[in-house]
This record gives sequence, C-alpha cells and structure tokens, in this order.
Amino acid sequence: MARDARQSTADSATRPAAGPVPLRRNRDFMVLWSSQVVSTVGSRVTSIAFPLLVLAVTHSPAKAGVVGFAQTLPFLLLYLPAGAFIDRWDRKRTMLACDAGRAVALGSIAITVALGWLSMAQVIVAALIEGSLFVLFDLAEGAALPQLVTEEQVPAAIAQNQAKSQGADVVGQPLGGVLFSAAWLLPFLVDAVTYLVSFVALLFIRRPLQHPRARQPIRLKTEIAEGLLWVWRQPFLRAAVGVIGGINLVFNALTLVLIVRARELGASPALIGVMFAFVGVGGLLGSFVAPWVRRSFSARRVVVTICWLWVAQIGILALLPNALSLGVVSGVRSFAAPAFNVVVTSHVYQVTPNRLLGRVRSAARLVTWGSIPLGALAGGFLAAASGAQATLLILTGIMCSVAAAATLARGMRHLPTPSRAGRHPGNQPAGEDRDTCRPPA
Repeated sequence: MARDARQSTADSATRPAAGPVPLRRNRDFMVLWSSQVVSTVGSRVTSIAFPLLVLAVTHSPAKAGVVGFAQTLPFLLLYLPAGAFIDRWDRKRTMLACDAGRAVALGSIAITVALGWLSMAQVIVAALIEGSLFVLFDLAEGAALPQLVTEEQVPAAIAQNQAKSQGADVVGQPLGGVLFSAAWLLPFLVDAVTYLVSFVALLFIRRPLQHPRARQPIRLKTEIAEGLLWVWRQPFLRAAVGVIGGINLVFNALTLVLIVRARELGASPALIGVMFAFVGVGGLLGSFVAPWVRRSFSARRVVVTICWLWVAQIGILALLPNALSLGVVSGVRSFAAPAFNVVVTSHVYQVTPNRLLGRVRSAARLVTWGSIPLGALAGGFLAAASGAQATLLILTGIMCSVAAAATLARGMRHLPTPSRAGRHPGNQPAGEDRDTCRPPA
C-alpha cells in the first residue's frame, strides 16, 4: 500500500490535476507565462533596434538584411537536430542556459556601443548567438506546455501565449524606437536585463517539464526521421508547413521593408516604433477572438481566408503615404495572425505524443521558420536594389502564390480529427508513451 501511495504521488506530480485549475490560478503556468512576457518585450525592443543600429552605422538596407539573416539562420540550421536533443535534455535547465547566454550576447553589444568599439562582425555574431539560443528555448518551452495545463486548456494557453507576443509588440517595439533615439546601447541593455529576469523566474517553476525517461543512447538520424515522418503522415500538417513557410518568408522580408519605407517617408526611429505598435495592438485584439474562431470555423476556412486577406493588405501597403498609415494597415493584418496560429498549433498538440513534441515542432519549423532568414536577406537586398515601394509589390505577388497554394492543397481539405476518447499525450502518467490519435478522416 505504501508503495502504491508513493507511485500515485509520483504520477500526480508529472501531470496536471484531474480537476482543471483556471490558467490564472495555475501557478507554474503563470510563472512561465509572466517571465516570457518580460522576455518577449525585450526581444521586441531589439527587433527594432537591430535594423535601426545597422542602418544608422552603415546606411545600408542590404547589411541590415545580413544581420537579420544571421539572427534567423539558426531557424534553418538548428531546428531539426535540436528537436531530438530537446526531447532528451532537461527542459528547464536548457531554458535557463539559453536565457543566460542571450543576456551575455545582448549585453556585449551595449558594452561595446558604450565604449565605441562596436563592429559589424560583433553585431552579426551576437545576433547569431541570440538566434541559436532562441531555437533551443523555443523548442523546450513549447514541448513543456502540455505538462503545465490540462488537455482542454491547451488552446486557451496557446491563445494566452499569442496575447503575450502581441502585447509585447504593443509595448516593446515603440519602446525600442524610443530607447534607440535616447541612446543606441539602451535597447540592448534592456533586452539583456529581461533575459536575466526570465532566468530568475524559471527557477521558481516546481512541476517537472517532461515525463521521466530512461537514459538511452542518442540515435540522431533515427530520431530526426521519426519527427519528419510524423509531420509527413499528417496531411494537414504537411500542407500547413509549406504554406506557413511561404508566409514567414514574406512577413520577415516585410518587417525590414516597412522600416526602410518609413525612413523613405521621413519617419524618425521613435515614430517607426509607434508604427509597429499598431501591429501589436492588432495582434493583441486578435488573440482574444482566436479561441472563438477556432471553435466556430473549419481549419481550412480559417487558413485560406486569412491568406487571401494578407494578399490584399500587403498590396495596400505599397500605396500608403506615411508611417502611421503603414502601421494601421499592418495592425489590421496582424489581427488575423493569432487565429491562424491557434488553429494550426492546437492541431499539432492534439495529434502529437509528448515524447515527440520537440522533434515534430523542430521538423515543422525547419520549413516554417527556416524561410525566415531567407526573407530577411531578400527583403534587405530587394529594398536596396529596387526601393521599398517596389519590393512591397513583389511581396504581394509572392503572397498571392502562397494563398493560391493554401486554397488548392489537398491536405487542407482533410483535417485529421484526434480521438476525444483518449487522453492528450501530454497528460499521460509517467511510463506511458503511446501514440493515441485517430487516423486521418
């Protein structure tokens, strides 16, 4: 009996309680969420500061694109192998190490700017380190989420994370412009401090962030292949990965192009930050309606409709006369993003067992986020060669192709329905390690 009691206690420590606790009262989830609010604000601060710094020093959109490429290159190179390791490493320790490393990388830029020693080489290396550690943190945090909430709360938790990201845009991007106007080093110093805040907060999470697993030798090729095959065998995921890869290419080119366009129209760094605040406001409002959209419409309808909406909005950007109007239209565009993300991400959690989450997310993001560095690089060079306005028209054409692909993709018509009778794999007791989803309909 004593042994059974101990086993029951151990099992209960590895999964959420049977009675759902509201997210706002879920201590560990709120600690993680709150720490990432702070950290994400810092990231948004430097997302504006990096291109502003490079443009101020070099006056070259192409070089700003190179720095953006360096910061996002790890999305292409690391996501796939990192997923296999994240499913084995201690997720909490991984996240702590990533926060510490990013604080050092961003702090080094603040120090060298203060001393007058800044070089493009250092900016590129710091951006590369920051991007690499982000990949590891992102995979660990995403794989840990089902350990902190119940199955029914996963969509709400995803939506709350979307609100976090969009709220950070509202605060962080205008703050980045203001801080950069005050002193070039301030955005990078603030971001470094936010990573330290996140580091300390993570120490207070009590619940294990993965099921206990016996030590086994890492079979990197086999484990990577398992994640790739899982994504390939889910028709909706297979189609969504390609569509999202195209969207991310366009959107990450668009970020730099909008900054260049605003500068062409005479906007100051502070005004450029305000312009991007509209993006955050739109996304924040969109995050509140995203769970309703997921419940009310089919995944295909959500994805296809939003893709065509983005085609129209990017085209309109090329015609606008000032930075504020660019911000307003971009805010309308970002309003749809949370619903898109909640629909796709909820499906990933529903059909993927916990033991595969790191690998499945990394396999998907090899494409979906692997296109981000290409977008940053393309945006910089196209803006330098053709001007920002012409580049916006080119991006409209590319987005039109992506929307057409989403409309015609067969995988979008056949959404697999997870078994509602079984438990979510993230909520299984320790020792259970099964794939329990219904085959595609």
